[in-house]
Amino acid sequence: MELYIVDAFTKTRFSGNQAGVALLGEAPFPDEELMRALAGELKHSETAFVRRTGENAFHIRYFTPAEEVDLCGHATIAAFTVLRETGAVGTGSCGLRTRSGSLEIEVGPESVWMDMAPPADGREFSEKEQKRLYSAYGLTLADRPAGLEPQAVSTGLLDILLPVKSAEVLDHAVQNEPEVTELSRQHGVVGVHMFCPGDGGGITARCRNFAPLYAIPEEAATGTSNGALTYYLYRRGLVREGAENCFLQGEAMGKPSEIVSRLFTGPSGVRVRVGGPAVLALRCELLR
Repeated sequence: MELYIVDAFTKTRFSGNQAGVALLGEAPFPDEELMRALAGELKHSETAFVRRTGENAFHIRYFTPAEEVDLCGHATIAAFTVLRETGAVGTGSCGLRTRSGSLEIEVGPESVWMDMAPPADGREFSEKEQKRLYSAYGLTLADRPAGLEPQAVSTGLLDILLPVKSAEVLDHAVQNEPEVTELSRQHGVVGVHMFCPGDGGGITARCRNFAPLYAIPEEAATGTSNGALTYYLYRRGLVREGAENCFLQGEAMGKPSEIVSRLFTGPSGVRVRVGGPAVLALRCELLR
């Protein structure tokens, strides 16, 4: 098993969002306990275990230090960057099987693009529930922007999208981890994706992502969450079909990341793609 640490959604080493990548070749997946323990040893938010199932066809399972998750955007970008850089794949299309379904991956010379799972609206929240959500970050309903309200949305993982009215509010939010953990469990979500709409300069939104239920206090870049945010903004007329959207994340952690998305509509419904570059940082081997 070859192991890599990859900085995703950045071109700068030790920036962006780190993911572990374990290449298995055509071997079966190891025992779940080992994969979870290895993810805990690497100590990044997700580790992707990558198994080849055919020519340009792969199956990935994703583990946090605590649990297996259905899909992870930054770990997928990291995994296919490793496959490209090690010569396992060239540029072009690849098929990917995940617990969220089968996805198409487009490997470019510098960036990797991935299809998200079909967008799905989750529940909305009462005024009382919204007050508790904002309070979990030391905020009030006065910090909510006009015309935007929290909603759970999924493009592979269900998150609560929590809008705030300014970058200043976003930067000064302080998470109550036990409360957010309980709220995530109560509402059946992975975590909270907080954002403020961009104020020009080509930035669609600035974001912070929190998933303490899965032992991730904060994450520097999340493809699935920004895929969900793309759909949320499209449904409110703030994102145009076919346009390239740019989300900034990780600034509060000192690990600035840029996640790019595009949304398309067709006979099969709405499709969201998320992409970006990644850079390999470390390589090692699991000893027997």
